[in-house]
Amino acid sequence: MNIRSLTRGDGVVIGAAVLLLIASFLAIYSIDGAPDNYEIPNAWQSGPLLMGVVFAGIIGAALIIVSHALPQPPKVAGLDLGPFGVAFTVFAAWSALGNIFDPLGGTDNVGNASDSGVDAGIGLILIVIATLVLAGAAVATPLVPALKGALLPAPKPAAPQPYGGQPQGGYGYPGAQQPGQPYGAQQGQPYGAQPSQPQQAPAPQVQQPAGDFSPFWFAVPVPRPLYAEDGSPTPIAELAPGTWYLAVEQRGPSLVAQTQDGRRGVLQDTSGIQRG
Repeated sequence: MNIRSLTRGDGVVIGAAVLLLIASFLAIYSIDGAPDNYEIPNAWQSGPLLMGVVFAGIIGAALIIVSHALPQPPKVAGLDLGPFGVAFTVFAAWSALGNIFDPLGGTDNVGNASDSGVDAGIGLILIVIATLVLAGAAVATPLVPALKGALLPAPKPAAPQPYGGQPQGGYGYPGAQQPGQPYGAQQGQPYGAQPSQPQQAPAPQVQQPAGDFSPFWFAVPVPRPLYAEDGSPTPIAELAPGTWYLAVEQRGPSLVAQTQDGRRGVLQDTSGIQRG
């Protein structure tokens, strides 16, 4: 699960779901002149409100977040989880509106008619607000550019090494000066002996494609799928922000990229990439 693939709209969905859960523990209505020992129930003591509003809204929010956070979310009856989540949130908002107009469902528990001094409680008011915001964000996120932006900014990637370059010498690297060792002597050699030349590791061999293209390092602004070179529609990997990848070939507007583990694939969406 990659939380960096979540959008600002997903952040609104998460916030509304948390508000909905908190509101479910508050009083759903108030009655003028009720006895002092009368306990006002909350949503957890009302089956229709709990199942039709609170659970429906939270389940819808969870489906939306999972569908956006997983690179390959599971499907139900051939459909993505996202549309199911949006449907749950809209149903929860519709049900909450019905409860705000009739908090008691016709009669209350103290023997009075539902219109005799009965008002919606703070819990029910917050439930209605939370479900309306939840449904609105779920529906509007794919349509409003401001909500489609990344929820968490992509980390600034570390500067890549030059193409074909070798790691810098340091402690433990062949040819580096060891702590406490006389200058000019290598490990395992007596002082004053002629140091032997260290063997350098061979540079990685990357096949140079035909044409004027030169391999370069790049990073993606948001998670991007990497597809197989044979044109298969199933992604073989996901390129994550904050990591440098090596572009080894260009095919029209697409790039053939190589991951850290040596896998190669086609990056179809190259918009907004950062070159190293």
